Amino acid sequence: MGKVECFEDLIAWQKARAWTREIYSITRKGAFARDFGLAGQIQRACVSVMSNIAEGFERGKRGEFHQFVSIAKASCGEVRSQLYVALDVGYVAQDQFNSLVAQGAEVGRILGGLRTSLARQRDQQRGG
Repeated sequence: MGKVECFEDLIAWQKARAWTREIYSITRKGAFARDFGLAGQIQRACVSVMSNIAEGFERGKRGEFHQFVSIAKASCGEVRSQLYVALDVGYVAQDQFNSLVAQGAEVGRILGGLRTSLARQRDQQRGG
């Protein structure tokens, strides 16, 4: 790819955006749409993933970006956990669950790699 000039260039943000779109799609249907608590929480957590990537990038410092990527990765786990609730109460079918969890795991892996890279860069900058 080339130089990353804006957060929209980041694969992690692009994948998080697609995942968020899918989460919104499932939470607007059937019984899931009527469970305002779970639907709202999973939507907010998923939006948090892409928002923290964007906010961290825009801060312009590796250390802060690393911190926000860590928060985004944690939110991935939150969404995946909430998907188990959605599966267990019958809001999503097993195949839909598998797909959504796989998307979330992919976002988490990408964020983990980004976090490691940022930590390495930050540590080199510090001379350590």
